Parts: sequence; C-alpha cells; structure tokens
Amino acid sequence: MEFALNEEQRMLQESVRGYLEASCPLDRVRAAADAGDTRPADLWEGLVDLGVHAILVPEEYGGVGLGPLEAALVAECLGGAVAPVPYVGSSVMAPVALALAGSDAQKDAWLPRIARGETVFGVGVTEQIGSRESGGVAAAGGTLTGKAMFVLDGADADMLLIADGAGALHIARAADADVKRLPTIDRTRSTLEVRLEATAAEVLPGSTGSRAAVLATIDAGRTMLAADTLGAAQNMLDQAIAYAKERRQFNRVIGSFQAVKHLCAEMAAALEPCRSLVWYAAHASRAIPDEARLMACHAKAHLSEVGRFVARTATEVHGGMGFTDLLGLHYWFKRIGLDRQLLGAPEIVREEAATVQGWV
Repeated sequence: MEFALNEEQRMLQESVRGYLEASCPLDRVRAAADAGDTRPADLWEGLVDLGVHAILVPEEYGGVGLGPLEAALVAECLGGAVAPVPYVGSSVMAPVALALAGSDAQKDAWLPRIARGETVFGVGVTEQIGSRESGGVAAAGGTLTGKAMFVLDGADADMLLIADGAGALHIARAADADVKRLPTIDRTRSTLEVRLEATAAEVLPGSTGSRAAVLATIDAGRTMLAADTLGAAQNMLDQAIAYAKERRQFNRVIGSFQAVKHLCAEMAAALEPCRSLVWYAAHASRAIPDEARLMACHAKAHLSEVGRFVARTATEVHGGMGFTDLLGLHYWFKRIGLDRQLLGAPEIVREEAATVQGWV
C-alpha cells in the first residue's frame, strides 16, 4: 500500500503552485494588502479557470468532484503564496455544508455558482466553538437575529452561511445584514462582524435536529487552515535556508555556522511530519469518518504550534532583515498567526479532541 500522493494529485498541486508563483509574487500580495483587496479580480479568475473553487463541488453540479485531500493540497499552495483570495470559507466550508445538509433546490441554486466563482459565501460558525455573552444568533420564523463574529471570507461575500445557537445552518444575503470588517494582523484575508435583525434566512434542512453538519463544516475548515499553515511555514523555512546560503558574516555564509544549521534543521524536523498529518486528516474526513473529527482537531492544534515555531525561528535566521517590510516575511508570519486563532486556538481544539476521545 502506498501512502503518498498519486500522479493526478501531484499534478494538481504543481499546477496551482506554478500559477501562483507566476501570478501572485510578493509585490502582488503587498499591493493587494495595502489596498485592502482580498479578492483581486485577475487572481480570482485565474483560480476559477484552474477549477480551484470547484474542487469539492460534485460533478452533477458543475464541479470537479474531487475530495478533501485535493482541497487541502490547494490550501497548502495558497498559504505558501499568502494568496489574498477567499477559499477556506467560501470554497470549502460552504460546499461541505450544502452537500451535507442542503436541500436539492439549495444545491441546484448555489453549488454551480460556487464552482463557477460567481458567488462567494461568508461562513459564520465561530459561536459554535466559543461564544461571547453578546454574541450568538437565534432563528425564528425564517429569520435570524443576533451577532456572528469572525465570519470567514465575509468582506467578499455575496451570501452568508450562518449557524444559529442550536447548530442549524442558514443562508442569508450579505446585503441584508449589517456588517463590519474586523481588522486582523493578516491583511490577505477578511473576517467580519455580522449583525442580524430579523434578517430573512433559509435553513439548510439537513442541519436541524443535529449538530453533525455544522461540526463537519468546522472540521473541514480546521483541516484547511492546518494545510494553509503548512504551506506558509514551508515557504518561511525555504526562505530562511536560501538566506542562510547567501548572507555572509566573517567571510563565511551564515549557513556554515553550526547554530544556524541547527535552527534550520529543527524547523525542518518539526515541519516534515506535519505534512502527513494534514494529508491524513483530509483523507479521514471522507474515507474514515469515525476519525475525522479527532484528526481535524489534531491537525489544527499541532500545525498551530509548529507553524508559530517555524515563523519565529525563520525570522530569527534572517536577523534584522526578517523584521523589514522590504523582505516581506511578515506576510507569512501574520498568516500563520491568524490561522492559529481562526476556528479555535490550540487549547480549545485540544479540549475538543479530549472530549471526542472521552477524556473529558
């Protein structure tokens, strides 16, 4: 048995990575971040042409019909390029929720539009993980009232997928809600505070009476965030190694000093096992459903810690240059920082993993 990517999966990742290297260099990321543009039209259309947003959409709805592992491979590429585009919420969590809990009419209406890149969904499920006293959303009579925090991909959204207090998922028009952009350290992606006041919404019928659909949606998002962190951390490691081979001190490249070698080796040793963990978590979400929730928690929590270690250490290898905007290392550093907090910080996710295993 071969526990590795097949040829099609490698080709997919190479295609996306090659496109991003050509179309999303650091200068492009910097310009988008400075302009507050988290959905550049040209970059978005290029990813649509590659079928990135259609990966989890079944073929009968105009999608590619691939699985979570392929979606995670794309997320890794996007994290590596710090690409300023909606993905985790709109292209992963929303299709997962619709496929699991949507009616036939809802699937017919929205899945093809997601696949074609015509509709972006903002996803608000954070209150299912940990709600503030002033947060939370209540459903009544086909409407939603309340406040949803940290709605993923919200600033670019045409539609909102919001979880109510009982875990049921609802679709509402973004234009009907009162939204406020929440500034974070990462300017390559957007999160929103969404206020709803008797806002018309349509429930996903398969999400009522059970929290299974919303939990599966959260698990999918956590796995993609882990993959995003993996890609960003690998890029930071690669940049640190390249810099260590070029920067000279005392007439020697700094990569020849044992202390710098150890820093790079420690990063590589910590990061490499994470790749198989992310792949397995993505694979389990479809192939081994009994392990899916636990593995999503493990991947999210572990990559959050390793990603922070690599981000800090790679910056140290660069010395003072690592803190400059000219080098731009901070875009990856901040991307990893936001990934760590979205959909649950490590301590929260580990507690959920313990609960799943019956330890709490």
